[in-house]
Amino acid sequence: MTVLVTGSRGRVASTLLGMLDTAGIKARAGSKNPADLSPPPGVDTVRCDLADPATFDAALDGADSVFLYAEATHAEAFADRARAAGVEHVVLLSSSSVLAPDAEENPIAASHLTAERALSAAAEAGAFRATHLRPGAFATNTLQWVHSLRDGRGPALPHPDTYGDPIHERDVAEAAFAVLTEPRLRGSSYLLTGPESLTFVEQLAILAEVTGRPAPHTVVTPEQWKDSVAAYLPEAFADALLSYWAAHDGRPTPVTRTVEELTGHPARTFAQWVADHEEAFRP
Repeated sequence: MTVLVTGSRGRVASTLLGMLDTAGIKARAGSKNPADLSPPPGVDTVRCDLADPATFDAALDGADSVFLYAEATHAEAFADRARAAGVEHVVLLSSSSVLAPDAEENPIAASHLTAERALSAAAEAGAFRATHLRPGAFATNTLQWVHSLRDGRGPALPHPDTYGDPIHERDVAEAAFAVLTEPRLRGSSYLLTGPESLTFVEQLAILAEVTGRPAPHTVVTPEQWKDSVAAYLPEAFADALLSYWAAHDGRPTPVTRTVEELTGHPARTFAQWVADHEEAFRP
């Protein structure tokens, strides 16, 4: 078995590579810039730019399975080249946002939905099995608060009481490992969440407790927040985030036990994630 892992600079993919290597499963680390990768010793690297179909064939050559990031631009082309290469199973890192009623109009969800549909169509045509992992809020999103916390101000939040289901990236990687290595798990869609539904304020309180450092925040209007991120976040994405936060303001997020069902252990808590990343929050 050979697994092509795309997006190998990402936290989930790099963790998955280590797990595959430890298990003695041959893996290939794919990235737009493979020279920047630091995979486990003995793991080959290959150029696999999901925005450049010309890189697909060489990356897929000899691969039985693929761990794929959701890049919508050439999802159909990737599915076609995977079929031609004889790939048997593709695991897509999708998003729970595809389950929202407005997924097709939501720019965050739409790319994941497009990738899911391309793989599902290929699977229905008998090309390969397709498995979709749909995590909710990544706990790593909290790293966006690092600089403001170091400055002593804390994040500016338009909806501080919005709930999320922060999931540890290692739990996502372990779920991916499970579906890649256990044939009976192939061909389904899995909603992955952390074990707790927490507001932003509650997440900050856990950060303060675990790190022993203050974790304040300020409250801003949605318009003020949009202005503050305009330089690096497209307006459509900012509007989508604000809409999501408003919809979950004061409304706990349902959590699943899917991580435990796939991996055999409960999903890691947000406090565990903070403990694992405490160094990032140090001054």
